[in-house]
Amino acid sequence: MSTTTELSETTLLRFATAGSVDDGKSTLVGRLLHDSKSVLVDQLEAVERASASRGQEAPDLALLTDGLRAEREQGITIDVAYRYFATPRRRFILADTPGHVQYTRNMVTGASTAELTVILVDARNGVVEQTRRHAAIAALLRVPHVVLAVNKMDLVGYQESVFAAIAEEFTAYALELGVPEITAIPISALAGDNVVDPSATMDWYGGPTFLEHLETVPVAHDLSHCHARLPVQYVIRPQTAEHPDYRGYAGQIAAGTFRVGDPVTVLPSGRTTTISGIDLLGTPVGVAWTTQSVTVLLADDIDVSRGDLIVPTKDAPATTQDVEATVCHVADQPLTVGHRVLLKHGTRTVKAIVKDIPSRLTLDDLSLHPHPGQLVANDIGRVKIRTAEPLPVDSYADSRRTGSFILIDPSDGTTLTAGMVGESFAAPDPVRDETEDDGWDF
Repeated sequence: MSTTTELSETTLLRFATAGSVDDGKSTLVGRLLHDSKSVLVDQLEAVERASASRGQEAPDLALLTDGLRAEREQGITIDVAYRYFATPRRRFILADTPGHVQYTRNMVTGASTAELTVILVDARNGVVEQTRRHAAIAALLRVPHVVLAVNKMDLVGYQESVFAAIAEEFTAYALELGVPEITAIPISALAGDNVVDPSATMDWYGGPTFLEHLETVPVAHDLSHCHARLPVQYVIRPQTAEHPDYRGYAGQIAAGTFRVGDPVTVLPSGRTTTISGIDLLGTPVGVAWTTQSVTVLLADDIDVSRGDLIVPTKDAPATTQDVEATVCHVADQPLTVGHRVLLKHGTRTVKAIVKDIPSRLTLDDLSLHPHPGQLVANDIGRVKIRTAEPLPVDSYADSRRTGSFILIDPSDGTTLTAGMVGESFAAPDPVRDETEDDGWDF
């Protein structure tokens, strides 16, 4: 059997690493790639030369992912580094995210499509505020699996009691957030203990190694049975002699399955029709499913443009101009009540205004600070938004693709906030919205 065939029959796991500064994320990723034989010879030689030039005796495996000059000079991760590798049992897409507080926005980016998040903790420091923030983001993004990797066990004498105390504290915190599954693994990324091979010095640990867990964790990323959604990205009108009347609506299927003959509704207009054809890579097909980029042909000539959403008529989401969501604010500029923004949902971008900020989450004890007035960088809170046009939104709990959005600064295009529609954390008691009569009505 060829290698291509073998890989096509294995499952794909998308996962992200997170943790506080100097917890060893990049070293763990480098060790994982090195010990799983996923590093090319020339890559390893380049790392060895770079390590030697810095006076290090052994190769610094963190350099396999820290590719920016600023990252190598400071010994930190700044950007999200994506790595693709495979073992005989599974294929992987890994997002190595930065640990500094000011780069938390990058962790949101890396974990937004992940099915598993690895949160590293330095065994000497235990659970810190950034650990709690990353756990809250993982819960907010509905990541189904979380791994607590207690790193640098070699620096605490491989003591079981240290690992047990950290695992107990983190698990209790994550369960309060609603994280569905937590697996704690004691490791030493520098020495390679429990990363790929079992540790000879931690015989008290009887669980899987880090790679073994990655290879065996259940992956439920098949969205073909979810609510079918196709955001329209482009209208194709060749108007050539060969295709004089061709009108197709192109986009990537966000969720679910579409078939020729299905009755569909175009939102937000609400017009209904039937799928008369589906083109995939220029070839007509009878059915298409999640993540495939297709062109859909409709039986009736109705007004469809970029930003519209094609959905099954029997399973159409409600359209609304009032969006309530849990958000993670990622910009240096605060988000305030009355803030005029652009809201990008799928392929559609509309004007909007922040009508209220009911609460901000306090990470230490998971309490809610009511009506903070604003959210600053890395804050997590609840917002109420009024849009200029109706939007067909799903709850984020039902669909991570069509239940998410971003808020954009209309003046310079900066991403302000990542939002998840619906309830993610408990909300405070409802209060009167004092911004209803602020004169900026939609």
